[in-house]
Amino acid sequence: MTEAKPTRTNRARSSATGATSHDSDHDWNHIDWRKVNVNVRRLQVRIAKATQEGRWGRVRSLQHLLTRSYSGKALAVKRATDNRGKRTPGVDGAIWKSPARKATAVQELRQRGYRPQPLRRLYIPKSNGEMRPLGIPTMKDRAMQALYLLALSPVAETTGDGCSYGFRPYRSPADAIGRCFVLLSRATSPQWVLEGDIEACFDRIDHNWLLANVPTERSVLHKWLKAGYMDRSMLHPTDEGTPQGGIVSPVLANLALDGLTGLLHQQFPRRRGHKVNLVRYADDFIITGATSEVLANEVRPLVERFLAERGLRLSPKKTVITHVDVGFDFLGQNVRKYRGVMLIMPARKSVHAFLEKVREVIRANGTSSAGCLVVALNPIVRGWTNYHRHVVSSRRFSSVDHAIWKALWRWARRRHPGRNALWVKRKYFPAHGTRNWVLTGTFADRSGATRIVRLCQASDVPIRRHRLIRGDANPFDPAWSDYLQRRQRTAVAAPRPDWRASAEA
Repeated sequence: MTEAKPTRTNRARSSATGATSHDSDHDWNHIDWRKVNVNVRRLQVRIAKATQEGRWGRVRSLQHLLTRSYSGKALAVKRATDNRGKRTPGVDGAIWKSPARKATAVQELRQRGYRPQPLRRLYIPKSNGEMRPLGIPTMKDRAMQALYLLALSPVAETTGDGCSYGFRPYRSPADAIGRCFVLLSRATSPQWVLEGDIEACFDRIDHNWLLANVPTERSVLHKWLKAGYMDRSMLHPTDEGTPQGGIVSPVLANLALDGLTGLLHQQFPRRRGHKVNLVRYADDFIITGATSEVLANEVRPLVERFLAERGLRLSPKKTVITHVDVGFDFLGQNVRKYRGVMLIMPARKSVHAFLEKVREVIRANGTSSAGCLVVALNPIVRGWTNYHRHVVSSRRFSSVDHAIWKALWRWARRRHPGRNALWVKRKYFPAHGTRNWVLTGTFADRSGATRIVRLCQASDVPIRRHRLIRGDANPFDPAWSDYLQRRQRTAVAAPRPDWRASAEA
């Protein structure tokens, strides 16, 4: 029986969507991901260009093509099944593990008849002791959100504020901190800062505002917003907010907060000397000002009106006005001027939380081998030091190393109460190069090979200043491709300590 040839209509549709038609039983492992990414990228570039030109009808038609294309659906399923939450099921308890199930899921992503299921409500602890609610969608709903996010991201990046750095490609907290340094470090810089804290931002965004202003299919967005959530086997409606835990939620929050920069620049032109500037990372932001009166009497009321249109409000307790000589904490860093010199270093709260986490791991591994403890601690130390390596961190890194050593020394002495200190030192802290007090052990990897592993030292991390990204850089504009690729190459080539474990002969 011969295979039917595709009709002219089908060929045209395939060409228009930038995707090739596939059978439902197509092998997931044989998908040409390079071609899939090229097809999706081509459409995203066209969406960004249409957005720049203000051709919103063209934007909608291109988004429609992308969300119906095979390449878009395949990439959406890949994101939903490759991220860190791939093993966390929704209310249906289903997860997509096998290649066959993933291939079938691509075919199931259809707009007609789509009805999202309620979110599964989970709670995670916050730093202040409260619990943060998370809404976990089902795998299918995650894939659908990822699919529409592919079409929404080019618009969000094109229209987004240049001073917004949270949940955006090629941007990071280091960029937000770098922007703070640029705005506050000079002798003529503003001396006052409004620390803004939005009260339950994700949970209170007005649905009507989102439906009226987010450039995506309103019917699908409405279904996501009104899906509800399951908590203790009870269904609860969602009348406001977008759930933390959804793939599309960070972009929706960014779209809701975009526009504040333009409003501030319009009301406070630079030539008038108000020195009003915004730095925002997701829902955390600061606004600089020449005087505290300008921030309190003019800027804050303007921000409150802007947020009220979106169903949001500032936290009365956490929104404060601070002088730069007193300093303030922002994204885990402390920003402060010392005798006219701006110094940014890890905040004490961040150091305390990090050390508490390290001590908890040490207590939980009281009977584990030294190698297992090193393997458990190294990712924590690497992550914290890499986050803070762009600021003035050398002294904090050294003090952190000393605090960790004290906790490890107590751990080692408790394991061998009948041995003297010299024996414990030789067993757990043998000399290695120029260092004499680095926790060392052996660990068997998955292949069965025994390796010598050593604890990472925060003080080994070189301090490297972060180069601030250009505010108008757009990853979906080909004109910025070379610039962003150079930044990526520079980041990869940055010197880092050799923390690899050496194989034991």
